[in-house]
Amino acid sequence: MKKVVPLACLLLGSIGMIFPFWWMLTTSLSTPAEATVSGSAGTFNWLPRDPQWHNYYDALKRMGSRPWFGFLDALSNTIIITTLCVVGQIVSCSLVGYSFARLRFRGREGTFIVMIATMMLPAQVTMIPMFIMFRSFGWIDTIAPLVIPLFFGTPFFIFMFRQFFAQVPEALIEAARIDGCGHLRIWAQIMMPICKPVIAITAIFTFIGVWNDFLGPLIYLQTEERMTLAVALNSFQNTYGDFREAHLLMAASIVTMIPCVVLFFTAQKQFVSGLSMGAVKG
Repeated sequence: MKKVVPLACLLLGSIGMIFPFWWMLTTSLSTPAEATVSGSAGTFNWLPRDPQWHNYYDALKRMGSRPWFGFLDALSNTIIITTLCVVGQIVSCSLVGYSFARLRFRGREGTFIVMIATMMLPAQVTMIPMFIMFRSFGWIDTIAPLVIPLFFGTPFFIFMFRQFFAQVPEALIEAARIDGCGHLRIWAQIMMPICKPVIAITAIFTFIGVWNDFLGPLIYLQTEERMTLAVALNSFQNTYGDFREAHLLMAASIVTMIPCVVLFFTAQKQFVSGLSMGAVKG
């Protein structure tokens, strides 16, 4: 009985989490008539009678003002921005985390506390000053405002790297120094290979956050050729967001979320180990 109640709660919670995705998938394969009545008046089609796979073709073709090019441009822009952000986040946060963990300099603890305190600063507070600054740089309608800030690190991930690097035995670092290694070589050849769980969780969170980011691209990207998938999906919703086109909207939404789902399941082991690392090692 002690195991039945937790398992039942987990089962109900799983159903509650999976149901919206299942509804999206079912609606994306429905006919316009089925998609219109699905979910209304207590009706729901658990499985489409005649799956309409061409809904995905039609949805992606209609995304943007130019057939197919709107989706392909948004996809390529999103991939470029996300890749650069993930690389910049890992490199910058690991370097700063190593500095806080292994370098001795005056004001280190105070600087670390100030950096952690910035996590309590809402992003909306700095939104207007950052826009004015980037506009003065001439970066509006470029990917620079979306990519460059992540090359300066994020406090949360810097804290994770710092905690991991601080737990590495000092004897390992001293042995590397005796062999003539400097700090950059120690960081690249010793620290980075052994902190794969932290790298994985940083990459996953950054990928999901940047891939689904809507506000940043909406503010800084102004032309259709530079928009990301999140902005393109919002434009698609404004154009085909009525009940008669719900099947196309759900099909486009499914396509945009596939990379995040695939990434999570392929890196699930590293993701779980990264989350539990702090709890196990303190």
